[in-house]
Amino acid sequence: MGFDGRAALVSGGGSGIGAATAHLLAERGAAVGVADIDATAASAVAAEITAAGGKAASTPCDIRDAASVATAVKSISDSLGGIDVLVQSAGIVKYGTVVDTPESDWDAVLETNVKGLYLLAKHCVPVMRERGGGAIVSVSSAQAFASQPLVASYTASKAALVALTKTLAIDHGPDHIRVNCVAPGSVRTAMLEDSARQFAGGDTEKAFADWGNQHLIGRVIEPREVATAIAFLASADASAITGTTLLVDGGLTARLAV
Repeated sequence: MGFDGRAALVSGGGSGIGAATAHLLAERGAAVGVADIDATAASAVAAEITAAGGKAASTPCDIRDAASVATAVKSISDSLGGIDVLVQSAGIVKYGTVVDTPESDWDAVLETNVKGLYLLAKHCVPVMRERGGGAIVSVSSAQAFASQPLVASYTASKAALVALTKTLAIDHGPDHIRVNCVAPGSVRTAMLEDSARQFAGGDTEKAFADWGNQHLIGRVIEPREVATAIAFLASADASAITGTTLLVDGGLTARLAV
């Protein structure tokens, strides 16, 4: 699953799954563009990759904003000589039913989690087309398939990514661009830590242990484990895979709750 001579843009690359993916792609030979709304975090990850002997560039990017995305894609394409792989891992969660979710929260989640992929693909596909093709991988969630209380906006956005993945794959298959997504379970990230503080009284490790026990592997998933699946889908080893979603959920959705 080597990426020698290929350039990748990773949104949400400043932390969590995005940072793990940026590091892994760089280790496997890719030149990596790290994009994040937190410019300092993106720069830090790019610096870590460079210090380890890899090639990286960073850019601030608000994936909800068309001008910001256009600027970021151009910056990374110019710095790295093109873009062959797009990984859309940036995402947010807001909790509530449809009744008590403020419209502003609903819009923030859908704009980040769904519009973000739309804008990134809109600007990356032409660049990939010029290079003869490429691969797009986004991060959905197991909650696209089996939900829970109080995640109306989040689960809607993650299910939308599954559907958008299919139509992107159909539309851009003739461009030799494969499009897939991964659907993780609970992953040890800052976002899950925030959830622990909100719902488990701040005892992060106890919450992680409790939530991990809902997975057949008996623990929460590490960001690197999701990054490995993303790297596979973006690689030539997955050359016959497009328009699909790979569950990386530790068996979470395999078991019927009783």
